[in-house]
Amino acid sequence: MSAKKIVLIAAGALVVAGIVTASIVHSQNSVTKVATGKAVRQDLVSIVNGTGQIKPKTYVNVGATAFGRITHLNVKEGDHVKKGTVLATVENVQPSATVSAQQAAIDSSRTDVNSMVAAERTAEANIAQAKADLEQKHLDFQRASQLYNEKLIAKQDFDAKKAAYDMAVATLAQRQAAAAQAKAQTASQRAHVNQALASQRANYDSLDKTISRAPFDGLVTNVPVREGETVVVGIQNAGGSTIMTLADMSVITAEVKVDETDIVNVKMNQPADVTVDALPGRVFKGHVTEVGDQALLRTTGLSTTQSTTGTEEAKDFKVVVTLDQPSDDLRPGLSATAKITTAHQQNVLTIPIQALVQRVPAVEKALAANGGKAPSAGAVATAGASQTSTKAPAVQGVYVLESEKKKLRAVFVPVTTGITGATEIEVLSGLKPGDEIVTGRYKILRTLKSGTPVKRDNTPETEADKS
Repeated sequence: MSAKKIVLIAAGALVVAGIVTASIVHSQNSVTKVATGKAVRQDLVSIVNGTGQIKPKTYVNVGATAFGRITHLNVKEGDHVKKGTVLATVENVQPSATVSAQQAAIDSSRTDVNSMVAAERTAEANIAQAKADLEQKHLDFQRASQLYNEKLIAKQDFDAKKAAYDMAVATLAQRQAAAAQAKAQTASQRAHVNQALASQRANYDSLDKTISRAPFDGLVTNVPVREGETVVVGIQNAGGSTIMTLADMSVITAEVKVDETDIVNVKMNQPADVTVDALPGRVFKGHVTEVGDQALLRTTGLSTTQSTTGTEEAKDFKVVVTLDQPSDDLRPGLSATAKITTAHQQNVLTIPIQALVQRVPAVEKALAANGGKAPSAGAVATAGASQTSTKAPAVQGVYVLESEKKKLRAVFVPVTTGITGATEIEVLSGLKPGDEIVTGRYKILRTLKSGTPVKRDNTPETEADKS
């Protein structure tokens, strides 16, 4: 064989090899690269997040109950106090003087009562004397009457005995009236004493209001005043001075805001994990004790019923999580995040959330029959869809990988879903365990069509792939 023939044969082989290589490259370029995953059974937890701050369930602003200058301030911020502890005192010169003056008046009235009681006893003794005298005069009158009837004494003597008897009767009546008057005066004076005692109770109340005491065991969280400052009592619509804020730290809550799209899943007594920015690495267990009914505007925090504008801004709802085990390290106002478990399903079929797409089933069926290419109007009609199929309602589904003649293609399958986890979602129908589905890339999923030839490419996604 000549050298010329050998060269021609080699050149032909190179041309054939080039054609085959070009055909393979073209075939590979026409296949869409997709990231894949599988439908698997696992435990799934649905969590709703909310951010807010730590708050005690019960706290009070201890306000001024008397006008005056603060003479003693016995606590400072951060102090733990017991119920009844004296927190502060306001000057009490005038209330103390009023109490002392009233006490002197009470003592004087009580002395008058004692004097009148003695007068009552004197009156009672006078009555006893008058009764004895009356009895003697009555006997004398009876004897005189008998003697007069027997003509043994003169009428003058009889009249004298009768007059003495009548005088004794009158004297007894007068002394009984005097005794009744003494008793009435004593009762009146006792009433005056009781009135003075009632006034004294009011005076003691005014004096007691110069002393501020702790209404419960708690933590002093704010003391906006200092010794020597003058405080005033609130009147009508004008608020009074606040001496300090006391919080009951035996029951601590996390008051958080939850997005309006998640609030429908939050229920009473659902468990929650609370983390505090100031205490990294610590998780406080709790449960939902309050779910707000009023939507709050995200920018202002006002409820929608209080807002006068018609803005369509995002809204939140207040949710209160009560901690199961309070800690002394927690302080009111600390920033907190609550992760509320709204659902927990065991051994359910799940897929990655990003695999879900919205498509029109009839159109996808026609595309699958045409290898992923746009079908003709007749093909669409044959698939059971009208010319206006693109206006039909879209449903959610996933693209399942099917093998056909050793080649893979993506086929749209409608699915129904259940609860949503952090990265996974529950599948109720449409898939079975082990089904391989298209999970990305996002740019591919946006335009992927049923029936499109694909090949697996599970290399890490770059930022360029996401755009």
